[in-house]
Amino acid sequence: MSASVTRKVMEGIVSGPAGVADRGRLSELTEREREVLAGVGRDLSNDEIAAEIHISPATARMYVSRILTKLGTRDRAQLVVIAYETGLVTPGRH
Repeated sequence: MSASVTRKVMEGIVSGPAGVADRGRLSELTEREREVLAGVGRDLSNDEIAAEIHISPATARMYVSRILTKLGTRDRAQLVVIAYETGLVTPGRH
């Protein structure tokens, strides 16, 4: 499933603000990693994330890889789910 389709599915599933327990999932991420995760959740490419937060595309890729490892996820689609579940991205906020 493409990231844009995943995002639309998540918009239909997620309702209400994220709980405190959900935010705890992000406790081991740095602030910069949270910024990158929010970009992934908004369906931005690594190049778009890099441009938005003023880092190189290679650095954005490195951050995504590090986030995948820290959160124990397989792919960007799972990161989109986490971004919505934790409230980093909410329906209508792109």
